Amino acid sequence: MKGSYGYPLSLVLFSKMEFTFMVILFWVLLVCSLYSYFLYPLVLHVLSKAVAQPALVTDSNAPHFYSLIVTVYNEKHRIRQKLENLLALEFNAEQYELIIASDSSDDGTDEIVKEYADKGVTLVRATERLGKENAQLTAIKAAKGSVLVFSDVATIMEPNALTKLDAHFQNADIGAVSSEDRFVSKSGEVAGEGAYVKYEMWLRNKESKLAGLVGLSGSFFAARAEICTDWDIHSPSDFNTALNCARAGKQSISAPDVLGFYEDLKDPSKEYARKVRTVLRGITGLSRHLDVLNPFKFGLFSLQVFSHKLMRWGVPWFLMALLVVTSLVVHLGWVYQLALIGQVLFYVTALLAHLSPKLQSIGPIKLVYFFVQVNIALMESMLKFATGTRMTTWKPSAR
Repeated sequence: MKGSYGYPLSLVLFSKMEFTFMVILFWVLLVCSLYSYFLYPLVLHVLSKAVAQPALVTDSNAPHFYSLIVTVYNEKHRIRQKLENLLALEFNAEQYELIIASDSSDDGTDEIVKEYADKGVTLVRATERLGKENAQLTAIKAAKGSVLVFSDVATIMEPNALTKLDAHFQNADIGAVSSEDRFVSKSGEVAGEGAYVKYEMWLRNKESKLAGLVGLSGSFFAARAEICTDWDIHSPSDFNTALNCARAGKQSISAPDVLGFYEDLKDPSKEYARKVRTVLRGITGLSRHLDVLNPFKFGLFSLQVFSHKLMRWGVPWFLMALLVVTSLVVHLGWVYQLALIGQVLFYVTALLAHLSPKLQSIGPIKLVYFFVQVNIALMESMLKFATGTRMTTWKPSAR
């Protein structure tokens, strides 16, 4: 765009000093945009090499008694499959109990669970529908286990899942163990891991070796009972448990050998809404425990929460500001011109993939589309949080 004398409008609007500031801002925004996804993994890699791994501390309280807790809300169509899966676990029957925590279900789910009472299944019911974490708390109060295993109805465990979990809890320094998710197609085949999933699992592995995970797999994880005594019903249990581990001086780890299998959503369009709900709950949880960002109190765990959570949530805003600033300094050199062209092509690719779903079958295009979709969901979640929206009750996604 030209000004009244034929000069670029940006030259008319900004002085030389202001342009210097804009150039600095460009590079700051670029670093912030790249940090969570690219620079933070490098930091983790370097730290994992530099920080010595603690020696194994054998748990003198082993063997443990396990309480398996499954939270449900109106799951009459899937609860039998889950119960049969739990009853098929290959573990000493005297070393675990099964608890179904109903979040005030009203579709007949509770009645189906009661049919399994003679097989050792206990039903606990929240007195009012206050959300997943409140239902879990109801079960925690009734649980007898020294280790609590939390699972969703949609997640299927392997027969030897408890045996594998038990091996990890032989280490007294381990406070919580997260499963790794595996996607199952409609035909029943386990899908291969995509690039994003591999990236996340690599990231979790590195965090596990340092200060511990900053968030467990909400669909299947286990924690020592003492870690669950401070249970915040307004904070996602996967984040709150990791935080409680850090407070207790224990680690929360990702276990590649402990797998949770789940089917894809019946309606793929619901995946975006699920992302928004998940992030909104995560933002709410962090806002209730801001002390976790204090490095003098939590050390490396604070760095991990800041990098993995806070900086990632800021990416859509960094990117939006970067696009604006790049357009203002584009005339200053070929670096900024390439930066603007790259950004425009990136977003146009995502738009074309949205308009033509067939393009999403192409690997690189699929990754671009997924990245943009995730960041739009992040932006919407933060806007909802800023305007007062909170997520307490939940309705499991149909699979």
